[in-house]
Amino acid sequence: MQTMKSNKSNAVAIWLLIGVGMIVVQVLLGGITRLTGSGLSITEWKPILGAIPPLNQEDWEKAFDQYKQIGQFKHLNFEFTISDFKFIYFWEWFHREWARLIAVVFLLPFVYFIITKKFKKEMIKPLMILFLLGILQGLIGWIMVKSGLNDERLYVDHIRLAIHFISALGLLCYTLWFALQLLVDQSQLVNAKQLKSFSIWLFALIVVQLIFGAFMAGLKAANFATTWPTINGEWIPTSMMNDALSNITHDPLAIHFIHRNLAYLIAILIVVWFQKSRQIPSTPIFKFLHWMPLVIVFVQVILGVLTVLWANQPTALLWLGAAHQFTAMLLVLVWTTVLYVLRSSK
Repeated sequence: MQTMKSNKSNAVAIWLLIGVGMIVVQVLLGGITRLTGSGLSITEWKPILGAIPPLNQEDWEKAFDQYKQIGQFKHLNFEFTISDFKFIYFWEWFHREWARLIAVVFLLPFVYFIITKKFKKEMIKPLMILFLLGILQGLIGWIMVKSGLNDERLYVDHIRLAIHFISALGLLCYTLWFALQLLVDQSQLVNAKQLKSFSIWLFALIVVQLIFGAFMAGLKAANFATTWPTINGEWIPTSMMNDALSNITHDPLAIHFIHRNLAYLIAILIVVWFQKSRQIPSTPIFKFLHWMPLVIVFVQVILGVLTVLWANQPTALLWLGAAHQFTAMLLVLVWTTVLYVLRSSK
């Protein structure tokens, strides 16, 4: 898409940025839902009627009885009281409720902007893609939840969790990119072909790291090795030597190894990127941006280490895990903006 910036587009851009903020909150709520073990508490998918939580004791008993039918209750939370159930129900309900609120916040202004003719012709296609991505994200979320609604699993499938997480970040990046097209003036763009290419490859590596972060979360891998810098006293887990291809997606210790070492590699590469970014002609927006990945990645590494060390402390894990996820999203948002500002040619 070509740049669509104009004074008339400011309201649309602000609307999109509000959407970016709400998606960030939604991803954080998803992280809290996972960290509190709440994701399987609601066993039905009712996009409209599900907005209303249980309103009386009878409704709560019915919802609790439905939860009792799945393996997570039978094998893990069998001592739960209805009070315990209400706690985990709240986080899953709030996560879904926020998704509904996002839909309303996107839909109502969309109708208003159509009536007031705020949209340019070239905005229509990206907006349609945006809505389709939002609907797809909801479907992926339910497919993920459904993977844990049986007698065998205690949690959702970690591969599906990763798909849900990465698709959410994809929606986040697309919404931000659309807003940047409406806000950033051409004079703020930087022509730096080599740095742009380096940035794309580094972003791809960050995406791989995020996938392994989701694997860590889905398998609760942090609890398997609450040590640093070694992994339970080993630099390379012995289990990795058995079936390496399968282990990199299913063995918690192998995933530990990959996630940790990718973090070190990305941190080093961002230092290199930072040095390169200082050597190119710049603009005010890029001068503001270019130091941010460096700060964020080192905060992220520190939070990652602390999350591992405190993984067996539920309260600490909740706060550190949420902060770790939030910082990851900040890096994605900043890097998306960097990729937008950098151009391969004039």
